Amino acid sequence: MIADSQPLPKSKADLRSLPPWLRRSIGTASEISTVQKIIKQRGIHTICEEGRCPNRAECYAQNTATFLLMGPVCTRACGFCQVDKGHAPMPLDPNEPQKVADSVRLLGLKYVVLTSVARDDLPDGGAGWFVATIAAIRSENPGTQIEVLTPDFWSGPKPRISQRQRIEQVVNAEPACFNHNVETVRRLQGPVRRGAKYDRSLDVLRDVKAINSAIPTKSGLMVGHGETERELIEAMQDLRAVGCDRLTIGQYMRPSLAHLPVQKYWTPEEFEELGAIARSLGFSHVRSGPLVRSSYHAGEKP
Repeated sequence: MIADSQPLPKSKADLRSLPPWLRRSIGTASEISTVQKIIKQRGIHTICEEGRCPNRAECYAQNTATFLLMGPVCTRACGFCQVDKGHAPMPLDPNEPQKVADSVRLLGLKYVVLTSVARDDLPDGGAGWFVATIAAIRSENPGTQIEVLTPDFWSGPKPRISQRQRIEQVVNAEPACFNHNVETVRRLQGPVRRGAKYDRSLDVLRDVKAINSAIPTKSGLMVGHGETERELIEAMQDLRAVGCDRLTIGQYMRPSLAHLPVQKYWTPEEFEELGAIARSLGFSHVRSGPLVRSSYHAGEKP
């Protein structure tokens, strides 16, 4: 899954264990109740709610939200992610694309991010579901911009549809931005992103640009797994080498004791330095901060 699925700790004791710059309210009931009501009534999911994102009230107030497609169960088991895993994923809800489109209309959203769990069980990895949902949203909300935050669409060495063909389906739907997260540095991919590969993720971003160079691409990095600044710079350089335009950098926060422990809490000053480095490497749009997530301020122009 994605870096957005990192919640703030649930208890006051947990909050006290965090550095002061990470102690942020998840939002008041008045700020989030309308969104919660609409999505629960329709039986759909947002990563904002599933991951208890610390920025959800701010994003809702700016008329943006991130919808989690294809159910809440992931076919992979990343070491950082709290999304449900370890058992059979749910069958696709044939009405989900329309339900999402209706929710976008009712909420008056001007910018929407579509993400999903990994669905390695599906013949196309879920690529067609992204396309169907984009089409449904545009039919109901022609003025709404749509960003996608996709998995890598890989499901084995001999898939019926190649990874590039799956990516091409989504690119041809012309999203406003195509986001795919490498999450962490090359050395730490194994323990952090079980089932994913660093070079495979770079290939996703490279293929998007090869298919349609006009679509902006974006990726995200979590810090706090034990990476060094030099390794982060190398990851940024690798992303720029495949034409990645935009970058988010945020702090990993442990969802539970069953997940990977935090090795370091990077300071706001260090995040500022990382952001400056990213800009110097040529990224056109950079968000770097402790509570930054993949979809943070996604709708803002670079």
